[in-house]
Amino acid sequence: MEEETEKKIPDKVLGTIGLAMRAGKLVSGEFMTEQAIRDGKAELVIIAMDASEGTKKKFTDSCRYYRVPILYVYDKETLGQSIGKRERASIAILDRGFAGSIRKRIGGMNNG
Repeated sequence: MEEETEKKIPDKVLGTIGLAMRAGKLVSGEFMTEQAIRDGKAELVIIAMDASEGTKKKFTDSCRYYRVPILYVYDKETLGQSIGKRERASIAILDRGFAGSIRKRIGGMNNG
């Protein structure tokens, strides 16, 4: 599994995240993201670059253990705005198609 870090992210990625939210194929917040990973529902986890180091470590470890791709992009405010909510440090994409589209637009990753 590769980890993507700081890159210039296309605006279309935010649109895809918003579409996933409206389609009910996304959960946000630490508890819901963690639960989606453990339940095997998360196809992709996105963590804000300005999340705390503890949050980043927790999700890095969890995603590595459950073999879920993880990206570190945007900031909490941007992630929250993309789904019509307040600041969000973590989101999980629950649909393989949306996850694939986001990963492709960011530059691709291996499933690990």
